[in-house]
Amino acid sequence: MNNGFYGEYGGQFVAETLMPALNELERNFFKAKNDANFNNKFLKYMNDYAGRPTPVYYAENLSEKYGFNLYLKREDLLHTGAHKINNTIGQALLALQMGKKRIIAETGAGQHGVATATACALFNLECEIYMGKTDAERQRVNVEKMEMLGAKVTVVDKGSKTLKDAVSACLKDWVANVDDTHYLLGSALGPHPFPSVVSHFQSVIGREAREYFESSDKLPDYVIACVGGGSNAIGIFRGFMDTEVELIGVEAGGLSDKPGEHAIRFGKGQKGIFQGSHSYVILQKNGQIAPVHSVSAGLDYPGVGPEHAFLKDSKRVKYEFCRDEDAIFAFYELTRNEGIIPALESSHALGYIFKNSNFFKEKNILLNLSGRGDKDLEIVREYRGGSLS
Repeated sequence: MNNGFYGEYGGQFVAETLMPALNELERNFFKAKNDANFNNKFLKYMNDYAGRPTPVYYAENLSEKYGFNLYLKREDLLHTGAHKINNTIGQALLALQMGKKRIIAETGAGQHGVATATACALFNLECEIYMGKTDAERQRVNVEKMEMLGAKVTVVDKGSKTLKDAVSACLKDWVANVDDTHYLLGSALGPHPFPSVVSHFQSVIGREAREYFESSDKLPDYVIACVGGGSNAIGIFRGFMDTEVELIGVEAGGLSDKPGEHAIRFGKGQKGIFQGSHSYVILQKNGQIAPVHSVSAGLDYPGVGPEHAFLKDSKRVKYEFCRDEDAIFAFYELTRNEGIIPALESSHALGYIFKNSNFFKEKNILLNLSGRGDKDLEIVREYRGGSLS
């Protein structure tokens, strides 16, 4: 990565009024990365407040059932129930360092919104969360959590009414309020330096996982994670980039390969500029952003982070997909065999593994369980015709 680019991907394709804010964020971020006081404060909140380090759990029952060795990086055990708190605590500390008093953020499944509202309550920062109407309706519990934490939740009733529209609303807000506001972007995408900022704070996942396996002198054969914008996957991949471990990112295969019924950026998308950076994006024939679908509110996004695009082209990471039905199957497999209810995002990575279980026979697999599934119960109930049993 050089000057905000990962190969040909990345960059800063934003309104001119945002350039001073991006430059300020870049200066403060690279200063903080090398500042012992900042890092000690960040680690203190990670350990004492968020609940790090998270364990690596050997899923004995599923491993015996399928004939492979499945290890779960338990990010679902963190405060607020997902990996998102790593990034929100880090960026909130950066906002304080920059003297910002107001935080805005986008959210799809609601986990980043809850984690942002949590960090803002902790640090006494004004908070406004943008969320697409469709996502707000299917993630009502998380909307209520954000409001309980003191955040203003602004529902976006435009476009597809999902994550991409929430991001667009955030960018417009930031342009209008750039002097006192920090945009706490939730995934490893957007204009530079956001992909670097988010991947840095999420890299703690991969460091901990690497330490666990090195303590037993044997790295996993595969590291697998779901990929929406890409922060949880980059977080765990960062721990194994310099090894021969095979890395697999799993996108939302939705219902089918038909346009509007999936969110497969790699293979179905094209190179393009979207919401501040150059990466892969799903476009219509007229060049406009295409509608996408996933049973998971956190994966129905038409773009992907630029580092993932670079890793795909360089063949360091293999990108696959999982259909809705296989993700729902995996949701129940983990729940009923290990007593762990996973987020639907993570269920896509699990679903890919179960769907290809013969391929993974006798292999050691590390899966990033990026969040818990409390938020998804109503979606699963609706998918199954009104019943969770």
